[in-house]
Amino acid sequence: MTLGRYRFLSIVDYKSSLIKKWWIQNNRTKSYLSQTFISLSKHHSNRIQQRSLIFSFANMATTSNLENIQIAKNNHLNLEKSPYLLQHATNPVDWYPWCDEALEKAKKEDKCIFLSVGYSTCHWCHIMEKESFKNKEIAIIMNKNFINIKATTGHGGWPMSVFLTPDLKPIFGGTYFPPEDTSRQTGFKTILLSIAQKWNQSKTKINEAGSTNLEILQNISKIPHTSKLHDIPSLECSEICIQQLENEFEPKFGGFGSTYNMQSPKFPQPVNFNFLFHMYARQSNGDLARLCLHMCVYTLKKMSYGGIHDHVGQGFSRYATDGEWHVPHFEKMLYDQAQLMKSYADAYLATKNNYFAEIVNDIATYVIRDLRHKEGGFYSAEDADSYPTYDASAKKEGAFYVWTAMEIKSLLNKELLLSDEKHIKLSDVFCHHFNIKELGNIKSYQDPHGELEGKNVLIMYNEIEETAKHFNLPVEEVKMHLMEACSILYKARSTRPRPHLDDKIITAWNGLMISGLAFGGTAVNNKQYIEYAVDAIKFIKRHLFDKTKNILLHSCYRDEKNIITQMSTPIPGFLDDYAFVIKGLLDLYESDLNEEWLEFAEKLQDLQDQFFWDETNGGYFSTTSNDLSIILRLKEAYDGAEPSGNSIAAENLLRLADYLGRSEFKDKAVRLFGTFRHLLIKRPVSIPQLVSALVRYHDDATQIYVVGKRNAKDTDDLLSVIYKRLIPGRILFLIDHDKTNSILFRKNEHFRNMKLVNNRTTAYICKHCTCSLPVTNSEQLAILLDEQ
Repeated sequence: MTLGRYRFLSIVDYKSSLIKKWWIQNNRTKSYLSQTFISLSKHHSNRIQQRSLIFSFANMATTSNLENIQIAKNNHLNLEKSPYLLQHATNPVDWYPWCDEALEKAKKEDKCIFLSVGYSTCHWCHIMEKESFKNKEIAIIMNKNFINIKATTGHGGWPMSVFLTPDLKPIFGGTYFPPEDTSRQTGFKTILLSIAQKWNQSKTKINEAGSTNLEILQNISKIPHTSKLHDIPSLECSEICIQQLENEFEPKFGGFGSTYNMQSPKFPQPVNFNFLFHMYARQSNGDLARLCLHMCVYTLKKMSYGGIHDHVGQGFSRYATDGEWHVPHFEKMLYDQAQLMKSYADAYLATKNNYFAEIVNDIATYVIRDLRHKEGGFYSAEDADSYPTYDASAKKEGAFYVWTAMEIKSLLNKELLLSDEKHIKLSDVFCHHFNIKELGNIKSYQDPHGELEGKNVLIMYNEIEETAKHFNLPVEEVKMHLMEACSILYKARSTRPRPHLDDKIITAWNGLMISGLAFGGTAVNNKQYIEYAVDAIKFIKRHLFDKTKNILLHSCYRDEKNIITQMSTPIPGFLDDYAFVIKGLLDLYESDLNEEWLEFAEKLQDLQDQFFWDETNGGYFSTTSNDLSIILRLKEAYDGAEPSGNSIAAENLLRLADYLGRSEFKDKAVRLFGTFRHLLIKRPVSIPQLVSALVRYHDDATQIYVVGKRNAKDTDDLLSVIYKRLIPGRILFLIDHDKTNSILFRKNEHFRNMKLVNNRTTAYICKHCTCSLPVTNSEQLAILLDEQ
């Protein structure tokens, strides 16, 4: 009998989160870990530490007898639903999913467990599979000495490799290991043989080390206790956060973290943009506001110019391998598209620069075309690796996306006539603008495996005006030529073998995408985006909300007939699933003003509080208390590639308190801020989304009441004025006096006092318990909003 996927994902989730937490602490403060793991030989100790994120290593010896050991003819993954597990179903390794059978086998045979965690579009997971898990010699070692378990969390940029005792104590681990020893790193084969030998010779010591390691993990997971759960940090946290972001800001190409080293990776980090745009919008004049706006707009523009942006097929890759945003790790994630759509919409509203609106449309085009199921849900990701040709035997990273100069010149051979009657080719304009080189434009440090030699990744180093000046052409004509060229290349690229699509549909990421489509749709005035957001929330209600058990589910899949299906034991939702969907519902309500979304948001918030809230110390755990197999219940606040569930929950609580008049929601937000008070005060840059929620709390909401009919022209006229502005802490209500039984009327008695003026749609703006005089035309409303 299987434990159920909820259990294995819960266990994997807490281990993955601990790795992330250690990584942050070790790189920003001081490592909490001492060297307590099983020992290795000095010969290898300096090399192992290059890749290990969580476990400190000491030394191993290598002996083994491999005679007469068979490889697995069939492993135990072929009936799984997960795309990642199915990718490994034909490995010679005798993989099990995380299940009772595997754990009982480990105890019965007294073998250590090798737990390998990844997901289907993870590049380094593919590399480790190719080098080690498809290697028959290594498979024989694994099958003889270990119970091998393969699991997926559905996300993450690196594999996680952990060795456990039969009673699940962690004794050794890291991320990617090469198959053989190198000058910098101990090989996976050496590690396997050495752990097997140590286990056979020193079980007692290894079990003791495992207990110590578990204690270390428990200490890392603890949040410092405070007697000040209701003592809210001041707005000084936001000023410190801005200063810390400014210190990490890279001035030449934008971004945060790698200030001077252009050979270091860069990540988009939309949570930083969310915070900085919020701080700018609070007070758009002044040096601090201008700094916030500059760091956002400059970074977003440089990102959109870089190779991290797919200029031919739209959308953004997960991160750049260099400081210029040039050569990406080509994997495309749904959560990045969702958050960046919001970031570029913010940039458009703040600057009124149509270029940013074009990028909003760019992202939406990619997601709707390539990541959307016909019923409305959105898939998780597209892989970085693909076959260069249909008859190729091995995949290469970026093969689908890169170009040789010869390919571009052949495809873009159309002649253009310049004003001085000189003839040039379309490829001349394109190659100049996107920095195409005959020998390729990728440097060796950007391509450590030599997979991109002679290739080009499109990047813009100059504005389009420079290209127009170079060829003495009008800017609009150059734009037209570049659009035509990209269209030609897109058609040519579509004939290549496409990267693997991870068609798992994750609830949390769909919540983020609903927010992106809803906010982006109102910002660029595209109602179709909002309709797609509505389709997605209907998909969640239909396929990812169990009405019988009254719970959200974490994910679902499609079968070979493109029909949505579930695991035999579906995974209950985690905190992120609830928090991100609630946010999506609130953003969707403010976009289409359908109160159905507020009702569902309230229901989910009550369930989130029931399953995840910590009554003793405040804040939300990532997992429920229903699974007794979970050793540690984490309470995560770190805002990284995605915002944390607690950060989004804090904002949700404040918004719902304003919408529904439920003071207990605001009280929970206060306690949540108290729970993470130490981080808000000492290291706010690690939790910018939570800092943004704290600022919202201190500033009080800007409540905008629009009295009128939904979808009426005069209502839409006033709403368009609202949607064109960045309004921090905005709470938007639609009051229809013909619907007095609606959720908003039931929760807000004062609505009855807000009337139409001259039988026209009327707006009221309220803040700090004071309301403006009613206005009925767009010009008056614009003046009022700009005075806030």
